[in-house]
Amino acid sequence: MTTRTARIATALLGGAAALITLAAPAAAAPSAATAGRVDVTAQRLVLDPTDRGYVGTLTATVTNRRSTATSVSLVVTEPAGASFTSIEPGGGCFYNRLVENRLVIGCGGEQIEAGKSLTFRLGFHVWTTARSYPMVANGGRIEVVPSGAAAASDATGFTTLFRSTSGSLRKPRPYVQAVDTDLGIRGSAVTLAPQPDGTLLGRMPVTVRYGNDAPTFALNVGATLPAGVQVDHIEPQDMPSFPHGFSVPGGRFVPGEERTFDVFLRAPAGTAAGELGTGSLTVTGSYFYGADDPQDVDPSDNTTSFTVTAAAAS
Repeated sequence: MTTRTARIATALLGGAAALITLAAPAAAAPSAATAGRVDVTAQRLVLDPTDRGYVGTLTATVTNRRSTATSVSLVVTEPAGASFTSIEPGGGCFYNRLVENRLVIGCGGEQIEAGKSLTFRLGFHVWTTARSYPMVANGGRIEVVPSGAAAASDATGFTTLFRSTSGSLRKPRPYVQAVDTDLGIRGSAVTLAPQPDGTLLGRMPVTVRYGNDAPTFALNVGATLPAGVQVDHIEPQDMPSFPHGFSVPGGRFVPGEERTFDVFLRAPAGTAAGELGTGSLTVTGSYFYGADDPQDVDPSDNTTSFTVTAAAAS
């Protein structure tokens, strides 16, 4: 199995919550310029620091100026790669494409009564190290597409501010997200011991390190092993493993995080005792399905090699 076939497809998000319909105050009739439009406005997004990145919620309001109820979809360009997490209210969301390594996400369709407004809450989580100074990112964008329309009826950009660890938003510096990953993996020699069914099984602790904040949704590991030897399973395990690959457990990483887990290798019954050969594990990041895996700043530590030995029956 190749790393690509072990890719985790994370192309579907969903979110559902209570519908929030704003009670619109009395207002003058729409002008000729706005009559029949569906508009969108958004506040700035403020992200608060946590011990695992920055989190925050953006409020966006869509107003239906038409004379009939209209269903709308939102197209969201996130301010940082792999940061969009949720929408309320909202149906399923799908990753459409990349723009400057940031995802463009389509979320559909909520109905808005004629002359009414609907407020959406969009969640974001940027997996980067919290700084002692505030930061700013531009490029976030929301488009509203009425049902049956071939293009957006309206669009608005929004600014994203990262609050400093002391709570300040004054004099923010630009936030620059890494594009190339900085991954590392370490394993060690493993000995396979005879099991009651005649096969041989061995445990190898493996450590994976995530060095920066390049966007990925999963880390996949491809295994090259001596003849007859396969990956049996990993512990802990939150995704299926395969004979020649698995995904690193535990979800997203923050920069500098290391995670250790156990990889279990198995050889078939009848395997002769002695050194079986050298195996290796190679880690890569998985981001947007259909695009190439992210490049790494130093591929030399993306692979770890180790000897595999079969123990004699006692």
